[in-house]
Amino acid sequence: MRDVFEEGSTLILGPSNVGKTRLTARALGRWVRQNGPSGVVVLEFAPELKRDGTVLGGRLSRFTSVPDDAFHGVVEVDAPRAESDTEDGALTLARGNAERAFRVLAAAPANPTAVFVNDATIALQADADRADALTDYCDHASVTVCNAFESDELGIEDSVSRNERTSLQSLRTWADRVVELS
Repeated sequence: MRDVFEEGSTLILGPSNVGKTRLTARALGRWVRQNGPSGVVVLEFAPELKRDGTVLGGRLSRFTSVPDDAFHGVVEVDAPRAESDTEDGALTLARGNAERAFRVLAAAPANPTAVFVNDATIALQADADRADALTDYCDHASVTVCNAFESDELGIEDSVSRNERTSLQSLRTWADRVVELS
């Protein structure tokens, strides 16, 4: 049986610090070992912050090397709900994240072989309707592994959280398989 990360699209979901980034990094490392870096696109949308002494989020490169020959789109992002005291402030930060993320996506190679997206919903917290732009790009690859935060631990009623939940539904519908970590 083929590894689930070797074909189609996989969405890895869960709350903070359950291993989403680590599992995505393992899939990236395995892909590169088996297939080489040609056509690999890595989109790094995850913020990195400390909460209660624990590092949350972070880049795939914390757990694996991203080959020089791969496209490595790193976006400096904010953590809207953690870094703002108001809903409007969080939405403003989310809009900035989306702008930077979609700028990197536009610069990515047009015909990827494999796409690895770390914290996919960061790009969608300001506007869930943009999920199609991300999934349409990923559909050009033979394999895609995305991870995303799924939990109510950061809120549920604010606009950033609502957009995130809506975009998660779109990603769930799009993905060939969903891996839920807890």
